[in-house]
Amino acid sequence: MTMLSKTLPATAMLATALSLAAAAAHADSTPMEKCYGVALAGQNDCAAGPGTTCAGTQKINYDPTHFKLVPKGTCEGIMTPNGGHGMLTPMKS
Repeated sequence: MTMLSKTLPATAMLATALSLAAAAAHADSTPMEKCYGVALAGQNDCAAGPGTTCAGTQKINYDPTHFKLVPKGTCEGIMTPNGGHGMLTPMKS
């Protein structure tokens, strides 16, 4: 095995790791908003107070009383397969 064939995979892995770290850092700085009615079952975001969570508790797809965090300004443009769209406030049950 040549030195190049040993170094190339390691370099590729390092580049991938750095790219993922940069993407995560950028995602942390992106302003987010709650978007109701767009999460799939079990994939909702939710915080019920310090040290608690209700994330992942949604039982049906696109439940309008549960939210998913999305980049600010994109919620109302999200369309669901059932013809609905994202809402900035929860639907009253």
